[in-house]
Amino acid sequence: MDNEIALHYIDDALLVAEKPAGLLSVPGRLPENQDCLVSRLQALYPDVLTVHRLDQVTSGLMVYARGKAMQSALSGQFEKRLVSKRYEALLEGLLDGDAGEVALPMMRDWPNRPRQKVDFELGKPALTRWRLLGTDAEARHSRVELEPVTGRTHQLRLHMTSIGHPIVGDLLYGASPARRVCLHASRLVFVHPVTGEVMEFVSGCAF
Repeated sequence: MDNEIALHYIDDALLVAEKPAGLLSVPGRLPENQDCLVSRLQALYPDVLTVHRLDQVTSGLMVYARGKAMQSALSGQFEKRLVSKRYEALLEGLLDGDAGEVALPMMRDWPNRPRQKVDFELGKPALTRWRLLGTDAEARHSRVELEPVTGRTHQLRLHMTSIGHPIVGDLLYGASPARRVCLHASRLVFVHPVTGEVMEFVSGCAF
């Protein structure tokens, strides 16, 4: 496809595309924010509909439905947490341990939108699992695989900064400036809503 949008899979029910970092998943409210992945896909496939989203700063795999029936079926898998998602991220600092989890309730930080915050009274439960993939002692960076068990807005970004290791480039959550926010949706597994086949897609990251 033009405009750097790679397709990993397409049939009459769905398609799997790779979103570049910096491109919106869906149109924004302002006129200058209308360019987005779903609009570019709809220019070629008018029946494409959104099922889930990635933050503008995040790159990686997204599944889109073709038609409302498929949108309902795929959305149901996300709502029931039947979709397996993995992300690769580069974190500031060197993590202690090889794996762990972060369970911190979250809510919108209204005075500082679009930031989210940890709130033990009003926040919704949120759980992230992490696994260390490697470290760069010279740069003092840790490469991790992240599993968002829940799917809160900015969950991975807030949870990582909450344990003292913001995602590289994530200025919104206290990281130092970098070329980009180093967060990539690297693996997506779901059940095909028509065939019942388990579909697995993997994408390597560019950082």
